[in-house]
Amino acid sequence: MSKPDRCICIHGHFYQPPREDPWTGMIEPQPSAAPFHNWNARITDECYRPNGESRILDANDRLEVLVNNYASISFNFGPTLLSWLEENAPDVYARIREADRDSAVQFGGHGSAIAQAFSHMIMPLADPRDQRTQVLWGMEDFRHRFSREPEGMWLPETAVNIATLEALAVAGIRFTILEPGQASRYRGIGLKRWHKVADGGIDPSRPYTVRLPSGRSIAVFFYDGPVSRAVAFENLLDDGGRFTDRLMTGFDYGRNRPQLVHIATDGETYGHHHRHGDMALAFALRRIRRDDLARIVNYGQYLELHPPDHEAEIRENTAWSCAHGIERWRSDCGCATGLNPEWNQAWREPLRDALDRLRDRLRPPFEEAGAALFHDPWLAREDYIRVLLDPGPASEDRFLAEHGKTALEGDAREKALNLMELQRHAMLMYTSCGWFFDDLAGLEGLQILRYAGRAIQLSETLFGGRFTEPFLNDLDQAVSNDPAAGSGRQVFEARVAPLSSRLPSAAPARRK
Repeated sequence: MSKPDRCICIHGHFYQPPREDPWTGMIEPQPSAAPFHNWNARITDECYRPNGESRILDANDRLEVLVNNYASISFNFGPTLLSWLEENAPDVYARIREADRDSAVQFGGHGSAIAQAFSHMIMPLADPRDQRTQVLWGMEDFRHRFSREPEGMWLPETAVNIATLEALAVAGIRFTILEPGQASRYRGIGLKRWHKVADGGIDPSRPYTVRLPSGRSIAVFFYDGPVSRAVAFENLLDDGGRFTDRLMTGFDYGRNRPQLVHIATDGETYGHHHRHGDMALAFALRRIRRDDLARIVNYGQYLELHPPDHEAEIRENTAWSCAHGIERWRSDCGCATGLNPEWNQAWREPLRDALDRLRDRLRPPFEEAGAALFHDPWLAREDYIRVLLDPGPASEDRFLAEHGKTALEGDAREKALNLMELQRHAMLMYTSCGWFFDDLAGLEGLQILRYAGRAIQLSETLFGGRFTEPFLNDLDQAVSNDPAAGSGRQVFEARVAPLSSRLPSAAPARRK
């Protein structure tokens, strides 16, 4: 009897939030990232570049070979991070793209890169229009960078509900990756009896089909929770041999069927969170291959080799980084970084409410103004990603020629493009990091307030209405833990409003 197929897949979610000043398109110095200019630069030096040229040492600690880890793992890079890398670290960007091409050769035509919902918005908290645009923008960004269709898509924070899975399936995404506790029950395909998922989570050794109300379906891989947590939080990357051994414990050698051991962590685990973690990863991948311990695969290849023979149902409104569902991004649920244990996160709910109300106030004038210029302003928004990926007059001309009701020139041209910019910033203001960390007045909270400020400035210039004061009234309810910072209104007035004076008109440089 032949040996059952035992496969290993390691997924890295590589991501940084957008950090650019929305008025200048530049990242300001971030002192906490010293000695580097900003956190993107620091983490590139500690993680993104080393994983593209990771060192494997011999028994005498001398360099034996350099390897591109990305070519042997499954990975996603946030679109806003790839945009920054393309401009600021082109060597790293080239290695990432090269790895996807090389991985397709070794994994049966399946590249290892998967897409990501564009701006790391918590998808179950998004409305249907934003969900759709986030998926479509993420897919178009992927096509632009990897010259192929994405098979899978990473959901920010693995936050999921049925509507989100429907948005993926409608767009043609074949699979996504979730935490094992996000499954509620499962059964063999064709069988009647459902099995409730125990506290430890679903068996991660196989893919599952999730059937959707529309009649569509999507494959879901529930990663190995204990091994993933050991990699992220238990110093498993201190020793590449121990890392390899722990991966192998994921197999049940009594099973005479194909098995997949797969883990998912932040990609920054391999070098930024754990120094030289890239080397432990490179060592483990080589040892698994050299000693024929298992077959290294990516998710696309495994789906082709072993399609799902079980189906599952998900737990709605759950995520991998919140024990309370998705409350970390809308309430004081108790989930925090732990760096400031005496602080509360009561500011989260009023911050989200303020942004939701701002979004809803901006929609009607956008639709009215957009309907006068575009055949369909929402279809135009979905296609605007092409302008962001290829900025410049020629790209703008193509976009306006396709979507404009008439030839748009002069003020009408500028108005049309700034309507799109308004919508871009109205989505960026939902970047998940604004709620993830400990305070409204922190680096990440301030960033999403800046995006909101830019959306407001564009709106007041475009529509002539007053959007600032209602937003500030809502922000009054969000109070920082830092008495010197005060309420959200005070943070906005002190640290956001002055920035708009640098660009009083609605004519910014449109950048990626």
